[in-house]
Amino acid sequence: MGVVLGGLIILAFVVIISNIKIVPQAYAYVIERLGAYKGTWSVGFHFKVPFIDKISRRVNLKEQVVDFEPQAVITKDNVTMHIDTVVYFQITDPKLYTYGVERPMMAIENLTATTLRNIIGDLELDETLTSRDTVNTKMRAILDEATDPWGIKINRVELKNIIPPREIQDAMEKQMKAERERREAILRAEGEKKSAVLVAEGEKESAILRAEAEREAAIRQAEGEAEAILKVQKARAEGIRMINEANPGKAYLTIQSLEALEKVADGKATKLIIPSEIQGIAGLAASIKEMVTPEEK
Repeated sequence: MGVVLGGLIILAFVVIISNIKIVPQAYAYVIERLGAYKGTWSVGFHFKVPFIDKISRRVNLKEQVVDFEPQAVITKDNVTMHIDTVVYFQITDPKLYTYGVERPMMAIENLTATTLRNIIGDLELDETLTSRDTVNTKMRAILDEATDPWGIKINRVELKNIIPPREIQDAMEKQMKAERERREAILRAEGEKKSAVLVAEGEKESAILRAEAEREAAIRQAEGEAEAILKVQKARAEGIRMINEANPGKAYLTIQSLEALEKVADGKATKLIIPSEIQGIAGLAASIKEMVTPEEK
């Protein structure tokens, strides 16, 4: 009898221990009693009534990410492409998540596919490729509203990959190549233009500097010549002044006139007109020369 009692005590102890539950952080347990919803356990220590209460679902309350397979969609201009999406969601109500929909992930995937087809069907190919943010925003709003009765909040939706048909990809690559070549040609032309401008500016500056140098040289030469002429004139004036101060006689002036005539003739003149006063002196000089010459002979 004692053994049976001891066994019952041990069994009761094991049952009690097994029905003590500790809910970890960022989790919630949905509890059912006799098949009906009893409550939701949050973080902490809890005791489940043996054989009556049951943990229906352990719910992860952290933000979760699910990556769906690419979906075939058709654009407004009848181009078929494949788009795969990434959905970031969080469970906000464990009860609704448990009883709101069967297989929530499959429901979200199907809802995402249909929403994506509806949105892309209103866009052309070029708009689809350049309007990712718009598509993401629309999808998030639609999915968040649709999943609210399921206790799920859609935080963000991203178009991970947009895969157009092979021929469209080839055409886009050719277009991108042509655009790159056009930009390269423009950059090369701009470079050649800048180079030509720099060369022209260099030649212009060189010509200006050369002209300034020539002008400066001409100015210095003219200043030198003017200074030389000025010195000559000053010397002549000084000579005349000294002659005037010496009060030269008429004979000296006549001799100076003869020397001047000699320089004027320079052996090239064929006819000279000599003033009468100079002729008289010249005759006198010739007579003196004839008188002196026989004696020397």
